[in-house]
Amino acid sequence: MNDVTPFRPEVLETACEWTARDVADPSRWTEHLSPAEVDELEAAVDHAFGVSDDFLAIGKDQFPLPTLGARLKAIERELMDGRGFVLIRGLPRERWSNDEMSMAYWGVGAHLGRPWPQNAKGHLLGDVTDHGKAKDDPTARGNEIGLVGLDFHCDGSDLVGLMCLRTGISGGRSAVCNSVALHNRLVRERPDLAAELYKPQPFDYRGEQAPGKPGWYLMPIFTRHGDRLFIRLIRPYVLASQRHKDAPRLTKKAIAALTWMQEMAEGGDYSVIMDFQPGDMQFINNYHVLHGREPYEDDRATGQIRHLKRLWLETDVLADRPKIFTNHMGKHWAKKPTISRMDAAT
Repeated sequence: MNDVTPFRPEVLETACEWTARDVADPSRWTEHLSPAEVDELEAAVDHAFGVSDDFLAIGKDQFPLPTLGARLKAIERELMDGRGFVLIRGLPRERWSNDEMSMAYWGVGAHLGRPWPQNAKGHLLGDVTDHGKAKDDPTARGNEIGLVGLDFHCDGSDLVGLMCLRTGISGGRSAVCNSVALHNRLVRERPDLAAELYKPQPFDYRGEQAPGKPGWYLMPIFTRHGDRLFIRLIRPYVLASQRHKDAPRLTKKAIAALTWMQEMAEGGDYSVIMDFQPGDMQFINNYHVLHGREPYEDDRATGQIRHLKRLWLETDVLADRPKIFTNHMGKHWAKKPTISRMDAAT
């Protein structure tokens, strides 16, 4: 006789749920910088460059924001305990260089959290643009693949930030989706599938594992910690893990649950699309919000090449978290932290 009670997941963090209708009005999630705040940012950029042109030497203290800093802390709290995404608009892209834009973005990021390495190169500030890698390249990561759309997914940190340096000639709109609402609906309708995603699933390392280590790692899609929900969903990486013969095989229930999440995310009931303008900064709570993008076109002859800068950040709002969501700065990705200064237009 089997006396083991099957695990039954619970609905979590309903205050962070939203639907497409709830966020249809862009004014609800767009923060416009005032002229005085832009002046404050410009002064902070000048101050930071006066300290050092090495971004790694610039932290919150070296990027003073005496008034905007308080507003950013409120945004950080909303990201972690509320809607989970924001668009900050108003950086003067028309008169700032790439380095000035990047420093402003780096400084804003420093007021929201600490940088997290994004890849095996140790990039703390990365580039999202066409790196010339094909979508079917088993080592390609999402930020390196150009032109095609990207499925809804999470990144590997508390917060992910994107800042638009340049748009292409068409397309490339960003999309965000409320994964808390998806989790809770799955729990209500198919608790058996939700329970399967609480079990560790294999993820492909995309060729960036430590020397001598497997090309995959295990991590649950859903994790409960106290009353908080943590989500790590990168469906293409989970499916790609199956190319490794030593990786655990995905169960039929896991595949069905991943398919349900993908179809529900793409259905439009829990997502919103935003059109980046040069100078826009988007920040997302990776645990509560998925992000993706539409396909786009570039024109290299005219230099109209879609180019975003990316930050992964660790926030102080989370006083406690599961060990698997800790920023392991000692791991091989962080041995040589660096800043990517790629110019996609050259």
